[in-house]
Amino acid sequence: MSLFTFAVLALLAVGSAAGLLIRRNPIHGALFLAVNLATVAALFLTMRAEFLAAVQVIVYAGAIAVLFVFAIMVLIPGKEETGPDPLRGQRLLSVPIVGVFLVLVALVLRSLTLGGPAKPAVPGGTEAVGRMLFTDYLFPFEVTSLLLLTAIVGVMALTKRRA
Repeated sequence: MSLFTFAVLALLAVGSAAGLLIRRNPIHGALFLAVNLATVAALFLTMRAEFLAAVQVIVYAGAIAVLFVFAIMVLIPGKEETGPDPLRGQRLLSVPIVGVFLVLVALVLRSLTLGGPAKPAVPGGTEAVGRMLFTDYLFPFEVTSLLLLTAIVGVMALTKRRA
């Protein structure tokens, strides 16, 4: 079962990367990027790298992909779409595909590779990283958050000037 899960996740990762390269619409490309990053996070889960999977989802798939979509929508004026939906069939097909993906995620979470007895705390494990992040490296962490806040305010100021 783990080989099957790996094969499906690998095909999804390669397919979404190819979709990112092939599609001309930047919004579609950003969505393919988000799918690719989420698939890589699922691959991290199969390797019992829970911290890397969480960072992948939170930082990359969550923040950077949303930032790309936001920047694309701000910088590229879109067209208003009217009339019947030309992608209705594809949208209906996406429902069972998402169902299969959720079943695969459930299988990964219940698989033997993620199960087993709890391991003792590793010196470089998630708990140690969190403890160092919020004690020794608290100042750089907060400076980074201020830099991100400054970037968001700058983008808002630039878009307000354009409108």
